[in-house]
Amino acid sequence: MKLKLLLTGNELMAGDTIDSNSSMIAELITDYGWRIEKKVTVGDDMKLLAKEIDELSRNCDVLIINGGLGPTVDDMTSQALANVSGNRLTEHPEALTHLRTWCEQKGFRLNASNLKQTILPAGCNIIANVRGSAVGIHLVHNHCIILATPGVPSELRVMMKNEILPLLESQFESDHIQTQRLAVFGLGESSIQEKVNAQYPDWPEDVELGFRASMPVLEVKLTTRGENAGAKLNEWRGNIIRLIDDHLLGDMPLTLAEAVISAAKKHNLTVCTAESCTGGRIAAELTSVAGSSHVFPGSVVSYSNQIKQQFLDVSETSLANHGAVSETVAREMALGALAKLGANLVVAVTGIAGPDGGCEEKPVGTVWIAWGTAKDLRVEKFLLPVDRALFQTLVTALGLDLIRRYILNIPGLPELMTRRRA
Repeated sequence: MKLKLLLTGNELMAGDTIDSNSSMIAELITDYGWRIEKKVTVGDDMKLLAKEIDELSRNCDVLIINGGLGPTVDDMTSQALANVSGNRLTEHPEALTHLRTWCEQKGFRLNASNLKQTILPAGCNIIANVRGSAVGIHLVHNHCIILATPGVPSELRVMMKNEILPLLESQFESDHIQTQRLAVFGLGESSIQEKVNAQYPDWPEDVELGFRASMPVLEVKLTTRGENAGAKLNEWRGNIIRLIDDHLLGDMPLTLAEAVISAAKKHNLTVCTAESCTGGRIAAELTSVAGSSHVFPGSVVSYSNQIKQQFLDVSETSLANHGAVSETVAREMALGALAKLGANLVVAVTGIAGPDGGCEEKPVGTVWIAWGTAKDLRVEKFLLPVDRALFQTLVTALGLDLIRRYILNIPGLPELMTRRRA
């Protein structure tokens, strides 16, 4: 199958919106053995949009158009498709029914601008959109299947999975590829590749090993195809897991917070946080997970010394003698949170996020992390000399991983952080 992609919108051309939809589409079709042959992005220009639709559709089996189905004057995809296909625009009864139902469910009043989303090329079919107000458009031009989709990523993902992929699978052969994705924290892709090269120099050609570097969780992807794909995939998955060892969080998609919540639930434990330099980000990550209320009673965000004393019982003497960024204060913050919040476990962080506030003894990027129980409290100092936003992301991730390791009784630190110990 020859598949091409046309993205439309001035916001894409101006850089106001980052194109994540094309990568989403590419990811979703990969498991079927399909690839995007060509991708084109155009602004909200009727002549240019119609020209690209006509030219791209002449030499491909499927053209997916993304964007331009909204209610405003700069949404031009329906009109462009009508111009190219030679069909007049007309009110589509199914699109109208969908829009009315959507407005009723959301409590919105149907207005003239919304009704623009029901005016589609005559004779086209619609692609159901259970998330949004605009249906997709399905028509054939130049013997090419054209599928127009909304630009909202959450709507596109559901439409791809529920409507478009089943349609394409019914029309084209699919070399089903089996893929497994592993979530890893604390090991870089180069470190994993070095371990693979050393342990498995004869890595099989029909098992593709790939990485998607992101912050803070790294994705390790294994892909196989063929008659024995499943068995081979499981074999080499096991080999990779042995190399990754305790840096494995689980199967993607998975966040560090989800891993912590899962481990805490399994062991019937509760976790609280005391945060200074992260400003509550560890707590925010934990509470973003559904069901976190079962294991997370709360947090104290103690950014100032006054709050550290008032709410965490950090002593004035400790602050005066050692400073807020110190082992002593991290320890007292942790013990104070445990006493105030009544949890089994705690993560406490205090550091210098920068860009100012550092000194020779405590440079920017210094952070003390305390974690564990009142009777078994561990404290480590790390140096993370990065920009403020990345510092907070790394400290948040590290705090979550340290408590995950504690719950699972995993000794030591993540490998990447052993080089960051101060």
